[in-house]
Amino acid sequence: MNEVLRPYQVEVVAEFWRAVDAGQRRIILVAPTASGKTVIARAIVEEARHKGLSSLFLAHRREIITQTSNKLCGIPHGIIRPGDQPRPLEPVQVASVQTLHRRAIKADTLELPEAGLVIVDECHHVVAKSYRSILERYPNAILLGLTATPCRGDGRGLGSVFQKMIQCPQVGELVARGYLVPTRVYAPIDPDLRGVHLRHGDYVESELAGRMDQPQLVGDIVTHWFKFGERRKTVCFATDVRHSIHIRDEFASAGVRAEHIDGGTPMAERDATLGRLACGEVDLVTNCMVLTEGWDMPALGCLILARPTKQMGLYRQMIGRGLRPAPDKANCIVLDHSGATFRLGFAEDFIDWTLDPDLHADNPTHAARGGDFPGGPKIAECPECGAARVGGMACLNCGYLPARSPRAVEVGDGDLGLVDASRRARSDPVDLRIRDEWHGMLAGIAAERGYKPGWVAHQYHTRFGEWPPRTAEAVVREPSVEVRRWVKSRMIAFARRRKSG
Repeated sequence: MNEVLRPYQVEVVAEFWRAVDAGQRRIILVAPTASGKTVIARAIVEEARHKGLSSLFLAHRREIITQTSNKLCGIPHGIIRPGDQPRPLEPVQVASVQTLHRRAIKADTLELPEAGLVIVDECHHVVAKSYRSILERYPNAILLGLTATPCRGDGRGLGSVFQKMIQCPQVGELVARGYLVPTRVYAPIDPDLRGVHLRHGDYVESELAGRMDQPQLVGDIVTHWFKFGERRKTVCFATDVRHSIHIRDEFASAGVRAEHIDGGTPMAERDATLGRLACGEVDLVTNCMVLTEGWDMPALGCLILARPTKQMGLYRQMIGRGLRPAPDKANCIVLDHSGATFRLGFAEDFIDWTLDPDLHADNPTHAARGGDFPGGPKIAECPECGAARVGGMACLNCGYLPARSPRAVEVGDGDLGLVDASRRARSDPVDLRIRDEWHGMLAGIAAERGYKPGWVAHQYHTRFGEWPPRTAEAVVREPSVEVRRWVKSRMIAFARRRKSG
């Protein structure tokens, strides 16, 4: 059944065809994990059929091919992959990059399918030789790349392949709209990686594994999962296979139902393990570079980052596994033992992606808090709950706000209170009634959008300059136009501040 497109999906599909009509032939679509890349691709494939164009969809993982085929339900298509019966006459083909390269180019046992539109999923891999050798055979086709992280492993842009970039709303905006869940980050350690060498823009894996795979660190991972993980369904990203197995063993010895998978795990066994995680028979799965792409489990509620990285793309791919919404899922807990949050920022930060192959993807918000501007706010540990918070700002998890040092007076939103004989300001009955109504209407917006109670408290604090009374439970009310417009103005201002850094 064809899914109804979200408003931003409708817009990016239209923008794609406008770019094609303007003569652009190599286009990259940047869409965060769980924003619906495959749904967008289906709409584009369907429109291409109406225009008389055949389509070839390329992917490098079995799971992505299966998901794509499922999304194409109702559109006749063939699958080029080991174990699938070929249907070469269909105008739409979904192909494994490895299988197509091996059969059609290296062995010449398969004729390349005709295609006026070539779609490449996870197209940050497009610079690899196997991809390039296939795309060279389609010089006149429209090329559409799909990815959440449009950069090479070293962070540089993909302008050597693509001419134009189209972007969906980023993670922070999709969280605000309720399409993704926010993160709640705990960063109990920042491992000492001095002396670990870099290669191709990231840490040398053999040296990294030796530094990270220490009994104290592995045990620390287990301790913090019990403290902060809330026993949610969890995936742990390790540095290598041995590290992953050691982490699994430490969890198992602590009574946690934990299993391990890696690139050598047979497909049937891997699927069975992930199935047990999904249904609750297993609490936690450790892995090494297996679940970073092409795998989704909306109920996944906790991520453990035990693999340090300097790569923006890899970091955000790992975090993206936990951002899909699910019933009773208010957020995704991130236990960052890798220090990546301190190096690369929060998942909700605005990223300045670039096509320029001589430039790197940039997080201007994080740069501002990390020292590019002396005295700027930094990521710190909340003294109340332990979650990561931006220094000087309220903790998004518990609402803790440190006392501010004296500074110049600023003018902010708020109301004057009635001053009594004691020279203390107090709110009159009308003011209290207004605040109570606003409290209820903010709760109404939170209920509509699936926001947690902390959001209501923060908005109340922004509006009135103080937190709602602890004893006052908000009575949900229908939000007025005034309240809706005020909330919208705050979100626009927040987005602008994040974008400007």
